[in-house]
Amino acid sequence: MESSTQLVILAGLIGLIYGAVGLLSGFCLMNSMRGWLAGGDGRLVRTYALAIAVAIAASQFLAGSGIVDLGKSIYLQQSFSAPVLFLGGLLFGYGMVLSNGCGSRALVLLGRGNLRSFVVVIVLGIAAQMTLKGLIAPARIALVQASQATVNTNSLPSLLAMVGLGDAVSRALAAAAIVVALILFAFAHPAFRRSPGQIVAGVVIGLLVAGGWFVSGYLGADDFNPVPVTSLTFIAPIADALQYAMLSTGLTLNFGIATVAGVFAGSLVTALATGRFHLEGYSSPRHMLRSAGGAALMGIGGVMAFGCSIGQGLTGVSTLALGSFVALAGILLGTTAGLRGSLRVQPLAVA
Repeated sequence: MESSTQLVILAGLIGLIYGAVGLLSGFCLMNSMRGWLAGGDGRLVRTYALAIAVAIAASQFLAGSGIVDLGKSIYLQQSFSAPVLFLGGLLFGYGMVLSNGCGSRALVLLGRGNLRSFVVVIVLGIAAQMTLKGLIAPARIALVQASQATVNTNSLPSLLAMVGLGDAVSRALAAAAIVVALILFAFAHPAFRRSPGQIVAGVVIGLLVAGGWFVSGYLGADDFNPVPVTSLTFIAPIADALQYAMLSTGLTLNFGIATVAGVFAGSLVTALATGRFHLEGYSSPRHMLRSAGGAALMGIGGVMAFGCSIGQGLTGVSTLALGSFVALAGILLGTTAGLRGSLRVQPLAVA
């Protein structure tokens, strides 16, 4: 089997598992933050924290063992624009609240029959493509060029290495400090400790991130046909998937497109098998407008931030890249602004 075919099949399998687990567990940063900030069910935010911890531990093991070179990913670049990453995160986070979920959650809900998510996926993909290569691209590129900086230290391990620690020790210390803190945060919550389904979801999704690195960075490695070293992320892949669906002739299936298809398929099969499938739509034109507006913000912001709540929040952070922490901070702040304070997105009135 050719490495490119193997890559697509395994990426689809990773997406399939993510779609099933995402549907059964309700995995979503926005819902996690909503429950936590409202003082209600805090288990989901612990699931997200555990997923980050597992993703970091497993991904850094792959990197430290020399199995995968995370330095080839888009996250560990020597030149990046922290302001644009942060601004993109803000836009994505606020858009996520307006749309009531991120891009990956929209794919999961679409598989369950949620037609609102169909609009979110389409608008997000169009807005992302416009920001990547279309009408908005020149403005994005100009912002990046005006604010980017070239640094010698682009990750937490490289920061520790500046004080004289070796690369291996720096990597281990940085990863261990964050992993331990996140695990303590997760399991300090009694309700989370009594929720084996949420614990399993956090572990599985974290391992899927590392699995993506392994598939693209090791199994997919081919000197004659190199592919990007990547893992779970959903903004650019949703845009690419829409383009592939319309113009497949001349285009090539890649890791991201296969993952998007897999997430939808995994959710659909799980929903049908468990009786969760049912059609849902918008309650009013205003509801649709708000949802589409949030999707546009997620598409634009996600491209600016180099990822979404999964692409940066899990996959990017698993590399310990400084830029990923900047983007995640923007996403968290944007989400918080949409859920609390003067910019809070008000609930829609029930007709």
